[in-house]
Amino acid sequence: MDGYNGTVLAYGQTGAGKTHTMTGGHMGFADRGIVPRAISQIYSEAAARPENNITIKLSYDVEIYNELMFDLLTDVGVADQSGDLSIVEDSRGNIQVRGLSTPVGGTEEEALHIFFQGDTNRHVAEHALNKGSTRSHVVFTIYVESRSRVESSEKVIFSKLHLVDLAGSERVKKTGSDGVMLKEATFINKSLTFLEQVVVALGNKHRDHIPYRQSKLTHMLKDSLGGNCKTTMVANIWPEAKMLEETASTLRFATRMMKVSNEASVNVHLDPQLLIRKYERQIKDLKQELAMHDTLAGRSRVQYEEYAPDEQKELEDKVQMYLEGELQEIEVTSLRMVYESFTCFRKLYQNLRTELANRPINTLPPQDPAEAGEGGGAGGGTAETREGEVGEDVEGKGIAVGVAPANSRPPQEALPPDAGPEEEEGAPAERTQRTETERPPDKQAIFAEWKAKEGQAFEDAFEQNRQELREKRSEMKDALMAANAKKREIDEAKERLARKQADKGMDPERDED
Repeated sequence: MDGYNGTVLAYGQTGAGKTHTMTGGHMGFADRGIVPRAISQIYSEAAARPENNITIKLSYDVEIYNELMFDLLTDVGVADQSGDLSIVEDSRGNIQVRGLSTPVGGTEEEALHIFFQGDTNRHVAEHALNKGSTRSHVVFTIYVESRSRVESSEKVIFSKLHLVDLAGSERVKKTGSDGVMLKEATFINKSLTFLEQVVVALGNKHRDHIPYRQSKLTHMLKDSLGGNCKTTMVANIWPEAKMLEETASTLRFATRMMKVSNEASVNVHLDPQLLIRKYERQIKDLKQELAMHDTLAGRSRVQYEEYAPDEQKELEDKVQMYLEGELQEIEVTSLRMVYESFTCFRKLYQNLRTELANRPINTLPPQDPAEAGEGGGAGGGTAETREGEVGEDVEGKGIAVGVAPANSRPPQEALPPDAGPEEEEGAPAERTQRTETERPPDKQAIFAEWKAKEGQAFEDAFEQNRQELREKRSEMKDALMAANAKKREIDEAKERLARKQADKGMDPERDED
């Protein structure tokens, strides 16, 4: 009921009372077995938990007869079934039987009716040790699903209880089985041998492989043996001296079974469909709450969906105006607007970066040869600079860029009208008087004294930088001279090409077009 899987397993020789232990006898209600008692207790616990919505399903899962699996609760008779029920393992590692019928038991009476209905379909035969020997292994399973009525309903706690009645191991010479019963005994003893091998492997800590798939019985009980389950085994023995050998074998198996350790945990599952419905309701409620908040705050309707193309364009214009300084601030009304604004910023940044990458490098404008010859550069008497060439570096003065036109000098500001000769004549007298009374210290002397002491390191660094500057200027001058030489070679080649085309009578302008 708390979400743990459980198994009650009855094991022993034939005629030792396994079916009587699990199902009960024929002496009335007080003689009932573990299965009806478990059903009664489960429904009593479900009734004592009104805060939970509990669903109980039952299955007389499997009758494993001659290594064939049959469903005892289906409308098709056992004789008409093919016995090819398959065992599968789900994503969580739980063992399930595909195609098994699992009717819902609404009440305890319905559950008992389902159990007795399946119990009447079991294979039973008579031999020397038991008049009603069951010739197959059966697994009666009770499935419990619990959902809280108070807390979240998407949380499902589920569990299952296996009630297993194994067929008894038998010695043929004591039971006197022959024919069909001999074949049944062979399959029973074979499956029990595989069960013992699994138990032995689980008890050995050094074993890596557990042979669950050797038989359908062990594969079906994979959860119960060393898995996610609380398992209890009932060892049925025959307290007579002539059965001492089988009794000892049963007790040895019980001893091995005690070494098997299971790791049981609560089975909790979150229903995805209910989770989706819950989240949809929460989103709807939050949107309504935000709409009410916007109304009370006096704000316009806040948009939480993605922006349409025209809305994106309008927001992009606002961002552009904000970047250009036309808009002082952008009013943010929702988190969606923040996302869209950052998208606009990224788009504008990428466009600007692409534009800068594709922008051509500006070159110096062409220079008139006459002006270049007249100016001669800042150096005065240097070589002639042609159109498209860069002037040479002049020592200590930078690169010559030509002489400015004569009319480019700005007009000098006129003196104030009230400034007369008297003020001009009186000014030197005032300066002389002020110099005599307040003579400042000699800057050159102080600077030379500072350079000789504290500023020696700065002076050395300055001289080193100046020397490096001279070397760089020399390298730049050589590079400029080489570039101008190449430019002149290109111009001469163009002139020779033009002369050759003129000699052949071709029109250069038409060829260029």
